[in-house]
Amino acid sequence: MSESVPLRWLYLDLNSYFASVEQQLDPSIRGRPVVVAPVHTDSTSAIAASYEAKAFGIRTGTKIYEAKALCRDLVIVPGQHEEYVRFHHRIIEEVGRHVPVTAVCSIDEVACRLMDNENGIAEVTALAARIKAGIRANVGECLTSSIGVAPNRLLAKMAADMKKPDGLTILPAESLKARLSALPLSDIPGVGRNMERRLNAVGIVDMARLLALDEREARLAWGSVWGERMHWLLQGADLAETPTERRSIGHSHVLGPEKRTPERARLVARRLLAKAATRLRRAQNRTKLLGLSVKAEDRGVGKWSASVRMPPVMDTVTLLVALEGLWRRMLGEFGARRLLQVGVTLSELGDADAVQLHLFEASMDAGSEVRRLALSRAMDRVNERFGRDAVTMGHDALGAARSSGPRIAFTRIPELAEFHE
Repeated sequence: MSESVPLRWLYLDLNSYFASVEQQLDPSIRGRPVVVAPVHTDSTSAIAASYEAKAFGIRTGTKIYEAKALCRDLVIVPGQHEEYVRFHHRIIEEVGRHVPVTAVCSIDEVACRLMDNENGIAEVTALAARIKAGIRANVGECLTSSIGVAPNRLLAKMAADMKKPDGLTILPAESLKARLSALPLSDIPGVGRNMERRLNAVGIVDMARLLALDEREARLAWGSVWGERMHWLLQGADLAETPTERRSIGHSHVLGPEKRTPERARLVARRLLAKAATRLRRAQNRTKLLGLSVKAEDRGVGKWSASVRMPPVMDTVTLLVALEGLWRRMLGEFGARRLLQVGVTLSELGDADAVQLHLFEASMDAGSEVRRLALSRAMDRVNERFGRDAVTMGHDALGAARSSGPRIAFTRIPELAEFHE
């Protein structure tokens, strides 16, 4: 199959994206080792590192106190997540000037499907150069990217990882086997430590052995139909992507030292839940399951998490009442200790219009639900017009829960409206 398939996908991966945005915003830190941190404390971890910092062995996830020990000239900047979203939209717009964007894969990655008149070696080389030049000229000179071109999206993503920073890697069908055989199994997206151990256990210890499997053997090695799909993808087949549905809405926050007492952490949890509830209503969803998770400041203690089931709801008042019950349970089971991180999750989502009010439990009569939802939507409108926290619901006492905006998971790009909720 690989001998007959054309180049079909271009994958763009921005290099050290958050740190690069910070260097673009502040010329004084360009060319210097930079780490982006969630809060001003040495006990937290880097959420991004510039290539100058990576040269010292600093990576995403490195503890700040360890990073400082590795590089005494390190520049540490707090994350400006709204700026990362703004730059993201500008980059998407710029890429779209050169080739249609088929899929936004994350805050710093996009995939573009190529047509027959633009997928030759010379054509994609020129296209990649135009995209890179356009980003430098119209978005920012610090925003470099690595581009991969291959017969399918998975291989294009792998190609983009082969040369960083500011690289271009093209994988024509005829060179696939030779180029892929030199890679470790962990270079396949989705193959983490557990999957690699599973493959090793059945005798697959390198890429050459994996590529030698037929589709039946691949399915057995993976233990699912995904193995068969992976077999064809690595051969170069351009298989249709499996659509995914949103399964949950949530927020988590690493607490600054002044917010780690149980009472102040509780206020932060309430703030996070109010934000999640606003997103829930914007998506026209209801939730049936609220989850709470906390991590202790003391590393030896670990984490605690639990959830509570409810009738399908979307108003903030009901969710906050449910959170209070979970918080009391946490204090009883985990103890009133100092916390490093809190998180809330709304799951088992459903269409708001699919629920009839008369199905609600007796304790939540239709009139009460309507009033609570009307209040929640009114608060949404006020905050949208006058800014984040213009009106709150019992979580701004002591200034403990004033928000600096949403944090970005690489697979979820916040709407700009979320920074003003």
